[in-house]
Amino acid sequence: MSALVSRASDQLAELVRAEMRLARAEMLEKGRSFGRGGGLLGGAGLVAYVAFMALAAAAVAALSLVLPVWAAALVVAGVLAVCAGVLAVAGRRRIRAAAPPVPGQAIEGVRKDTAMIKERSTR
Repeated sequence: MSALVSRASDQLAELVRAEMRLARAEMLEKGRSFGRGGGLLGGAGLVAYVAFMALAAAAVAALSLVLPVWAAALVVAGVLAVCAGVLAVAGRRRIRAAAPPVPGQAIEGVRKDTAMIKERSTR
């Protein structure tokens, strides 16, 4: 009987270690993915910023044909401010909707293992 308890204890310890290795590997992969995505988004943001500056200058120049230059610049600035607000709200919603960065597979594995151990220990 003591050999069985010792063996079960060893197997349980190895199972916990395996689940911890899985959780670590999963979190490392998610971290790398977030890092790469963040870098790409940063680059895209920089290029988009330069493009919007050029577009805003073109819009001010076009509107200055029918309005004074100051009024054309004010209209363009107002439109850009509204666009920035809409994008900020949409970004905030996306961030809130994103799943928390947790090791889902490892957590599910531990839950299954715990349920199986409880089930077998009650028999």
